[in-house]
Amino acid sequence: MVRNNNFFGIDISKDVFDVVKNGENHYQFSNNTIGFKKFIKLLDDKPCCIMEATGVYHYSLAMYLYQNKIAVSVVNPLVIKRFIQMHLKTIKTDKADAKQISLYGMQNKLPLWKPSESYISESKDLFELASLYIKQRTMLKNRLHSFGRKSTQKLIKTELNKSIRQLDRAIKKIETELEIIIKTYHQKMYANLKSIPGLGSKTVLYMILITDGFEKFESPKQLCSYAGLAPTQRISGSSIRGKSRISKQGNSKLRNLLFMCSFNACKVNKSCKALYDRLVAKGKSKKLALIAVENKLIKQAFSIAKSGLKYDENFVSVKPTYS
Repeated sequence: MVRNNNFFGIDISKDVFDVVKNGENHYQFSNNTIGFKKFIKLLDDKPCCIMEATGVYHYSLAMYLYQNKIAVSVVNPLVIKRFIQMHLKTIKTDKADAKQISLYGMQNKLPLWKPSESYISESKDLFELASLYIKQRTMLKNRLHSFGRKSTQKLIKTELNKSIRQLDRAIKKIETELEIIIKTYHQKMYANLKSIPGLGSKTVLYMILITDGFEKFESPKQLCSYAGLAPTQRISGSSIRGKSRISKQGNSKLRNLLFMCSFNACKVNKSCKALYDRLVAKGKSKKLALIAVENKLIKQAFSIAKSGLKYDENFVSVKPTYS
């Protein structure tokens, strides 16, 4: 946790980033190395720089500050949004946001940020590229089905098929490279996680990537929350009785991958099938039962990753303790 004297709230966009020191002084710099060097000259005794996790825009600055041994904290944007709403602020500008980020840092304990290993960053970029290609392939396939048999359309269909084949080759190449990288650093963990019935290789790869080899999370409950699978309730007094739902405020890609795995897990994973059948027998919806299976898969994956053992369907678990 950070205990510093000066808090610099940073709101980052593509071209510039706004800085507010201790909720008062405002500065603006270009979002490049020149701007980073000018900004670092502004920093004085025991600075702490707080910024939101804004996709790719914040990473270069965060890395630059980290390499210069300056305390950096990268905060979930939703946390900052709720902080601003709590203070009933209605002005939405880059300067105003930077001020609120600074005030948030002054009022809360902040975890220090540190970059992932280089192979993790590289693998995440490759995974995102593969996901982009998969979306493009799906779009082209949908377009392909919309054409008829006219001669002018045959040429279009030929070109679409050619593009689809090119994307298939690119996706396969990226997935092969990803598997090589993960096996180089987490060969045993990768093999153990793949032994879980119903958990596909793509999901295993992604889980290892986003958890930094299951080092970023201390318990399966934290990972479930990160995936947006934690249940939420709306109950107040005698009149409000909202249905329990999952929060969906998390990593949607992991959630979608696990949802696809849950269908197969209900058939081949003994524990998941028993859980699914039990919930459906109680009158719960099939969708809710599948969500419970997703949570079960996360718990199994976490236990396997931490124990270093392969999956055993006859294993009887005891209440675990995580360090």
